[in-house]
Amino acid sequence: MITNIRIGSVEAKRLRDAEITGLDINIGIDKVTVSGARVSIEFNYLATYKDNVGELKMTGMIETSEEPKMAKEIDGMWTKDKRLPDAYSELILNAVNFTCGTNGVLVVRPVNLAPPMVPPRIEMSKGGGSGGSAGLGDEDKVSPSGRMK
Repeated sequence: MITNIRIGSVEAKRLRDAEITGLDINIGIDKVTVSGARVSIEFNYLATYKDNVGELKMTGMIETSEEPKMAKEIDGMWTKDKRLPDAYSELILNAVNFTCGTNGVLVVRPVNLAPPMVPPRIEMSKGGGSGGSAGLGDEDKVSPSGRMK
């Protein structure tokens, strides 16, 4: 269960005066710390406007309270593979996407960029393969459709 989410830094830039033709969202997990049932996750969020029109960067932290067994599983997977369990990844990705997307609406306004809203829920794909199907890692990305790349 998410107990706290905070944004620590925000930066919005309009890099060139051109039409906005698309948006790519990248959510990364930088650090996971487990202490008993408490899990702290440091994240970064990057919304890149296509054709180098602009960008929105945010960093922050999510804190969750988990059952001891789940906390141990999270710690083990992160320590070993820099990944998180699928269901937990979905929870974290959706919380980051929602929080940064909604707060980003206000942040990008002064630099005349479109809101970075990606409303669909993020779901981990099942059935193996590459591209984040087994959990969230440093290289996993979220496409504008809200699907893991």
